[in-house]
Amino acid sequence: MKSTQIKPKIIAFYLPQFHRIPENDLWWGEGFSEWTNTRKAKPLFPGHYQPREPQGDHYYDLINPKTKSWQAELARHFGIYGFCYYHYWFKGKLLLETPLQQMLESGKPDFPFCLSWANESWTRGWDGADHEVLMPQQYGNKDDWKRHFEYLLRAFKDPRYIRVNNKPLFAIYRPATIEHCTAMMNYWQQLARQHGLKGIHFVETLSGFPRKPMDGFQASLQFEPLYTTTHDLPENAFSEIVIRENSMETDEKKLRLYSYDNIWNRIIAREIPSSGKPSYLGAFIDWDNSPRKGENASFIYNGATPAKFGAYLQQQLGRAKRSGTEFVFINAWNEWAEGTYLEPDKIFGLQYLEAVKHALESESVWPLKRSSQPQKRRPKMRTRKTPLSNKHK
Repeated sequence: MKSTQIKPKIIAFYLPQFHRIPENDLWWGEGFSEWTNTRKAKPLFPGHYQPREPQGDHYYDLINPKTKSWQAELARHFGIYGFCYYHYWFKGKLLLETPLQQMLESGKPDFPFCLSWANESWTRGWDGADHEVLMPQQYGNKDDWKRHFEYLLRAFKDPRYIRVNNKPLFAIYRPATIEHCTAMMNYWQQLARQHGLKGIHFVETLSGFPRKPMDGFQASLQFEPLYTTTHDLPENAFSEIVIRENSMETDEKKLRLYSYDNIWNRIIAREIPSSGKPSYLGAFIDWDNSPRKGENASFIYNGATPAKFGAYLQQQLGRAKRSGTEFVFINAWNEWAEGTYLEPDKIFGLQYLEAVKHALESESVWPLKRSSQPQKRRPKMRTRKTPLSNKHK
């Protein structure tokens, strides 16, 4: 297929942690969900955009089927092709599985999806490190691999599941931590064919973790902005240094802010491999993990606006189109506690989603079928100035 025939599709990562589970009640307090972190967030410096609040105080519960239908309708209307659900499996133990299981059982919403196995331990530091492990990640033996595959098979066979060459797309977040990853993937390929599938389209996630060469992946995806900040950090990555609220300049409370423009420019300038397996491009809306990290936050961006995001996304779509890359993965649909979400908030409303639509239309890769308007009345948009004074465009 010629590259000019490719119309890249946008897949948005989807976090299912917007409902209660017993484990989170135990670890973080009764009633915990991702909204708990979002609501308690506080500004760390003058002009810091926190807390971030959903438009109309829509603190939804993903157990409610109406929520998933609303999300799918909204995403479809603005051109999102599908969601990539994070999948949590710990040697047979599932976490946050209910939204996906509800979707599989009901057949609703009718919206494309795939899975990304977030295969790292859950820790109290929210970083997958080894300290204060809440749920350890173990991979087991061949019998455990089979149990995992058999659980996934129902999703793989769902007609809504996103496929490449008629093979279900399955991403692995940290493959380097799986001791026998290639052997496991080869075994799954055998099981897939035994169950009537053409195979599995395994995708290696290029994120902020060390990599090691391994066979078995049919493609990779660039998980932004972590891939760039870890493996391709430009010299001008940081825009300025601020002092945390209620802190003195001498007590190690300085915080360096990442430059939204400089990181995005690095992403856009990176060469796309012209041969070998596909490399799916990445995009991100913004980033601010202070709702999770609090005073220990160290990963906050400065300068994000809907207009900038739309311009950079348009360039990524153009690059994908010219190189014949089928997907662009956006981080994310609803990562509210990391400051990267497309869902409407009180400040920007639908502007980030409108930027997606405009980028798709500008690159002539708009989905063939448009949905009806998701809201009868469009909320009045307010334009927010960039939180900090800067010289970015």
